[in-house]
Amino acid sequence: MELSVIKRKGNTRKRPMVRKGRGPGTGKGKTAGRGGKGASARTGFSHKFYFEGGQMPLVRRLPKVGFNNHRFTKDIVVFNVRDLNEFDDGATVGPDELVKQGVINKVSDGVKVLGDGDLEKKLTVRAHRFSKSAREKIEAKGGKCEVIEMPKQDK
Repeated sequence: MELSVIKRKGNTRKRPMVRKGRGPGTGKGKTAGRGGKGASARTGFSHKFYFEGGQMPLVRRLPKVGFNNHRFTKDIVVFNVRDLNEFDDGATVGPDELVKQGVINKVSDGVKVLGDGDLEKKLTVRAHRFSKSAREKIEAKGGKCEVIEMPKQDK
């Protein structure tokens, strides 16, 4: 048996070509099978697969579930070297002293010192992180940078 000999089962009759929009007698006249007014009656209309005729789609009605990295982010409080000039010369400055002095509002997940401004005093600064320029400015005045271990996150 050869493929060219096999007969196709089912209806082999060709559909007649329907000419739309050619008068009411054709059955597809006037609106050309598109119905009345609305977006679907317009040319170029296409909708998203979840479109529900203007009703809020099911995709958007359902609550969002799944993984979100937000709970693993760290809230690091930052301040600049110029803010350290409020402390006495030779003092040890840590997160608790910064809160008391009003330099920062709270110690969230850590404190970082940034290098904006000039330092005029010799200080021992205790923080969780230091920028490179902040470390250089503190050590240039004869001070020390002590790194505190980051607090454990219990979220």
